[in-house]
Amino acid sequence: MIFTVSLKKNHEFRRLYNRGKSAASRYMVVYCRKNGRAENRVGITVSSKLGGAVRRNRIRRRLREAYRLNERSLTPGHDIVIVARQGSYDADFGDLSRDLMRLYGNASAPAAPSGQAHARRRR
Repeated sequence: MIFTVSLKKNHEFRRLYNRGKSAASRYMVVYCRKNGRAENRVGITVSSKLGGAVRRNRIRRRLREAYRLNERSLTPGHDIVIVARQGSYDADFGDLSRDLMRLYGNASAPAAPSGQAHARRRR
């Protein structure tokens, strides 16, 4: 991965879970937050509930490859955590890749300021 550094520390993952914006699908959940750096930092999580080590590592490799192939089209300066879900093991690789890009777009989009959203509701 050319433009990416790995997230490895537990407190970095927890920060994204608590303060990051998330988007979910059948195959994965993507958490995203700006990091103020020139590169993206990515972490991939696969729970032991999804199977043994061989199965978890296969899911992790497929998600990493989907990220790597789409890396050039992502805007730099974000921390990204990808959490695999049960369906990701049997999913078609094209579906994983499309889902990752769609979820990244949803999670990295800036949220509307709360004042504007509230004003819109009143009208």
